[in-house]
Amino acid sequence: FYLQYLGRWPEYCQMALGPHGRAMGYILGKAESFPKHADSWHGHVTAVTVAPEARRLGLATQLMNILESISEYADNCFFVDLFVRESNKVAMDMYRKLGYSIYRQVIGYYSGEEDAYDMRKALPRDVEKKSIIPLPKPVHPDEIDD
Repeated sequence: FYLQYLGRWPEYCQMALGPHGRAMGYILGKAESFPKHADSWHGHVTAVTVAPEARRLGLATQLMNILESISEYADNCFFVDLFVRESNKVAMDMYRKLGYSIYRQVIGYYSGEEDAYDMRKALPRDVEKKSIIPLPKPVHPDEIDD
């Protein structure tokens, strides 16, 4: 699954190396759009992971900034989005500090067991910030592209 990302969107796959070449963190993402929406071209964060010993050093912020820059400058996206578990308050707080807000709740997104929040950050192309106006009600996974 992730090997597809590396082959198709290599610029969205970044790794941070520590001393002696050890992987300390990575981010995987892609550029995509929703077929029914003309101004939905966006960067998507599929995964961002930082080794426990490298946390709280700003590495996740740096990785997110790289993906946002690629989305903005290379692909001229309207926004960046990601999905986060409803129970992952630490990650949600970090994303909020980076300028992300909850766009919608996705019922049962994680194997039907837990809801997700679709969090978004508008990029300069979205002058009116339409891409981050929260939806009034939750959606189900099969409605994400609608």
